[in-house]
Amino acid sequence: MTELLRSDWPEFTRFGQANITLNLPGVIRAWHWHRRQTDVIVVVQGRALLPLYDGRTDSPTFGTVEDHVADGERPFALFIPPGVYHGYKTIGTAPALIVNFPDRVYDSADPDEERIPHDDPSVPYDWGREPA
Repeated sequence: MTELLRSDWPEFTRFGQANITLNLPGVIRAWHWHRRQTDVIVVVQGRALLPLYDGRTDSPTFGTVEDHVADGERPFALFIPPGVYHGYKTIGTAPALIVNFPDRVYDSADPDEERIPHDDPSVPYDWGREPA
């Protein structure tokens, strides 16, 4: 048994909804971020690269990149606060099954999501490099 999300974890804010994505090998989905929403990403099958870029100008870590490699063998919950750019790329030969627990319900009248291309030069990240 693996716990995907618990309301007594210190990072937990609230439950909004649950989403699941099947991402094929080599596919990159990035970059996006939220103004208000916290995402909680869990890779439950396959393997994925999950980089974060701190776009919060008032943050002490503004402009830094942090890498995470996640897989279904050892799942963990990655909490992504508002203002932090994120995305993922399936690595290996198997698809990745990725669950997201955003803390807000999607509002099509006022979507809380900003996007730029995965290769936008404003984010210092190389999607082609080999993860650790």
